[in-house]
Amino acid sequence: MTIDKTPHDRRISKALSFWLRHDPDAGEISVDPMGWAEVDSVLQALERDGLPSTAEDLARVVADSDKNRFELAADGQLIRARQGHSIPVMLKWPVTKPPENLFHGTVKRFLSAILAEGLRPMARHHVHLSPDRDTASAVGARRGKPVILCICSGSMAADGHQFRLSGNGVWLTDHVPQAYIYRSEHDDI
Repeated sequence: MTIDKTPHDRRISKALSFWLRHDPDAGEISVDPMGWAEVDSVLQALERDGLPSTAEDLARVVADSDKNRFELAADGQLIRARQGHSIPVMLKWPVTKPPENLFHGTVKRFLSAILAEGLRPMARHHVHLSPDRDTASAVGARRGKPVILCICSGSMAADGHQFRLSGNGVWLTDHVPQAYIYRSEHDDI
């Protein structure tokens, strides 16, 4: 069940996303090679940023994240983003055989480039794929009316492409060549 976030929790989540995925220096925190940052350092950064928080607040934001963007270490002393990094990290998600089809949500303005060049990670480490149309639609809807692309992931894997499955169910791959992409028959644009 998704819980409505308070404005304070939304601001914490946005700060965590930015610092843990893109710019730890902006929060004056250190991220290790596996993407982990010390909870105490993150709490101090939140305080400096005008978002005083407790370890319990942080645990709630992690638990209530609609996409399970973050994870806490078992001892509660470390926190990291699960994927979406533009900074160098080695998350070591296992190479996993994907289902026959995965999905990618986008919007019309990116469609011609995707169909010409395939899906590229852009500033991230990997292309993010969804296990179902509904999730892909929610991802695409963040930027406008979603267009859902079906990815022939089983064929890609058979042809030697690797897939990884993150801890929150997002499928990751280095690149999706155009030949493995087709438009969902449910799109009406």
